[in-house]
Amino acid sequence: MSFSPDKTLVRALLVSLCRLLTGIKARWQSVPQTERPTIYFANHSSHLDGLVIWASMPAAMRDKVHPVAAADYWQKSRLRRYLSSRIFGAVLIARNGKSSKPLPDENPLVPLIDVLEKQESLIFFPEGTRGSGEALGEFKSGLYHLMQRYPEAQLIPVWLENLNRVLPKGSKLVVPIICSATFGSPLSGPAEHETKAEFLDRAKVALEALSHA
Repeated sequence: MSFSPDKTLVRALLVSLCRLLTGIKARWQSVPQTERPTIYFANHSSHLDGLVIWASMPAAMRDKVHPVAAADYWQKSRLRRYLSSRIFGAVLIARNGKSSKPLPDENPLVPLIDVLEKQESLIFFPEGTRGSGEALGEFKSGLYHLMQRYPEAQLIPVWLENLNRVLPKGSKLVVPIICSATFGSPLSGPAEHETKAEFLDRAKVALEALSHA
């Protein structure tokens, strides 16, 4: 991989800034299998969530881990577009569930499957939108359909603590608060006779359990 001065320097700056503002502490319940495509699925209460998970990872992993983010937010300005595409390598999805760019089959999973097929990983928020941070919302069907399309992916729940207080919903002011990211043990994908609702409930329970870890 060629050296890109702007990418390397901006990444280092953002990781340092993220750690300064959040004091983020990462806890791993199992050793990450970096050679295997993984879906890191997490609770969502702040625009900083994807950055915090990404910054919590060892530097060697970041090139192959891509946050899934809202296109309408990250395409609003030149700076956001630069950060999302050049620095984070984010996969941008429209909030109505469609990709930010038209696809031949209009399947919103296509850009996500493309990442996994390259043996790279995703940071995914199954609630689909930001919550209050006080309680975990219902999971949308995306996680289930993603695992149906690419069952080889590894599932890792990630519980974020206090991110809703760092950047409260509706606020542009960042408040320095100690936060944590707990990476759980791998979760198996949908079983043969497991319904969509049963799988999503199992995934949600596994994520919620990390809030007490």
